[in-house]
Amino acid sequence: MIREHHRQFGLLAVAALLVFGSASLVAAQEKNGADQVQTATPIKHIVVLFQENVSFDHYFATYPYATNPGGEPAFKAMDDTPRVNNLLSGGLLDQNPNSSQPFRLDRSQAWTCDQNHDYTPEQLAFDHGLMDQFPQNTGTGGTDDGVECDYGHGTGLVMGYYDGNTVTAWWNYAQHYALSDNFYGTMFGPSSVGALNLIAGTTSNAVAVSGTASSSIANGASMGVLIGDVDPAFDDCSTSKSHASVTGTNIGNLLNDKNLTWGWFQGGFAPTSVTGGIASCASTSTGLPPVPVTDYVSHHNPFDYFADTANQHHLAPSDDSKIGETDQANHEYDVSLFFTALNEGRLPSVSFIKAKAVQNGHPGNSDPLDEQIWLTTVINAIASSQYWKDTAIIITYDDSDGWYDHQMDTVVNQSNSSDDELAGPGSCGVTPPGGNSGRCGYGPRLPLIVISPYSRQNYVDSRMTDQSSVIRFIEDNWGLGRIGGDSNDAKAGSLFGFFDFKSGNRAPRLILDPSTGRVLQQMP
Repeated sequence: MIREHHRQFGLLAVAALLVFGSASLVAAQEKNGADQVQTATPIKHIVVLFQENVSFDHYFATYPYATNPGGEPAFKAMDDTPRVNNLLSGGLLDQNPNSSQPFRLDRSQAWTCDQNHDYTPEQLAFDHGLMDQFPQNTGTGGTDDGVECDYGHGTGLVMGYYDGNTVTAWWNYAQHYALSDNFYGTMFGPSSVGALNLIAGTTSNAVAVSGTASSSIANGASMGVLIGDVDPAFDDCSTSKSHASVTGTNIGNLLNDKNLTWGWFQGGFAPTSVTGGIASCASTSTGLPPVPVTDYVSHHNPFDYFADTANQHHLAPSDDSKIGETDQANHEYDVSLFFTALNEGRLPSVSFIKAKAVQNGHPGNSDPLDEQIWLTTVINAIASSQYWKDTAIIITYDDSDGWYDHQMDTVVNQSNSSDDELAGPGSCGVTPPGGNSGRCGYGPRLPLIVISPYSRQNYVDSRMTDQSSVIRFIEDNWGLGRIGGDSNDAKAGSLFGFFDFKSGNRAPRLILDPSTGRVLQQMP
């Protein structure tokens, strides 16, 4: 049943690619403002595919070696594939210090339980850097919606990983472009935390607006550092009764200051109804999870925490020609409008894309196979468009979901909040003078892949980077300056090492099969 589900969805995705690709290739070559802006590199467009809840080892534990059982898409690595810091190092596959050993999840086990990925449990799992307390602190087993989702492993499910027979697209992208094995969440904690760090480099200046939002702020204060999931205050489609706002500057403000085009594109953002000017976002989809899942998740949208970058009522742009510009939509759009911009020759300088819930990779709502269909469809469309020549696509994640990863982060933000446990009760080092307690990090290691004709090919970058490195690359490419305050952008590692801007050696356009992740076509 799983294979049939993905065969059908894959055929639909291939058909969509043909529509997107042909439309893009014949689109009028009208001048797009983004193409005319001076940049520090040949990159004129950045597309960030911001997915959900995957640790590095969860998808790359044995890269580039796949098991290749019968009936699953086979993967064979190139002979010159570089070594990666994963579970093949140091005997961690069968001599692991955790109470359960790592194990391979089969392609038929793509849908799993959601793990515990809160700020404090993740630190407890790290256990002073010993990385040996995952089943006890972040492992979750049992059932979801009454269906078993741990495949008999209980809390030991947290040690599970996929290989190139399931996450085939990711492994093929790594083969042809640039992969990081030293990229981290800026802090410990769940989705809201990662989303804010992606656009602001900090979760400071959070204000509890209603409900129990203060429980998601360090030390339970009404204002401070956000460490948990809570819905944004400026979003009609927030579904909980607990809301928080954030003050300060984000990357959207810096882009606006330079009159650059940009957009946040999210699945399910278009309202299903509007009553008295208040929007409702009730569209649902069904993938491998056995029940319909609401497409739009408000706490995955970081710009709606800030009053000046919010689109509270989910207004559409006044005209499609305004996508990326400042108007009533305020740079926030339904994900369908990304393809409109791509195909009509109006791709913004910077695009952040969040898939609808069944395709964003979040366990319990999504899975690697539905996620693969989404990612390959978007990347195939860009690769088939007029924009491939000067675009960088970044695939990364908001948090680890609590999945096991063996690599301890470097603590660059010390903290001694009562919520900290990394070095003992109330301790992740000592908050520096003038710093904000509750920002313990870096957090867990996450995947990051950079896809571009300028990407280094079959390359693994091991320089330390984090979510705010994405901000830094945008800032440096367009000369925006820094966010300021306690944003991590000022000390973030650079992504420039993922690129080769000098040799003239260009990476190919890669078209993948959405169902299998295999290479369909490789073009100059």
